[in-house]
Amino acid sequence: MKYLLLFCANAQQLAEWQELSDEARAHKRAQASEWLHDHRSQIRKSYGLHLPHTITSVHVGSGGQPLVTDGPFLEGTEVIGGIAEIEVADLDEALHLAKAWSVQAPGYNVVEIWPLVEDPRVHV
Repeated sequence: MKYLLLFCANAQQLAEWQELSDEARAHKRAQASEWLHDHRSQIRKSYGLHLPHTITSVHVGSGGQPLVTDGPFLEGTEVIGGIAEIEVADLDEALHLAKAWSVQAPGYNVVEIWPLVEDPRVHV
């Protein structure tokens, strides 16, 4: 099965990240890279994401016309800092990876596990 892991942090953790020295940030990125390397046989793709202030959203505005706005469309206090597409046998194996992340690469303290739709007829 394929899953998408979302590496999430709350607003306080994001602020703490931004206050880190360049050296401390590099160390945390190295921890994340090590986790990705350790699990490379199960990870199909992974990406880090820029901070929320860099996001542009397109959604339906008044009259059904596309409206472009700065910032994320979804409202919440959590931030997604990165994603990884994994291929594993089942949810238990995905949970194992997520738990390993929280131990090996702390900083984004929540990992959401989203099953991916593998029906080739479904295109979003």
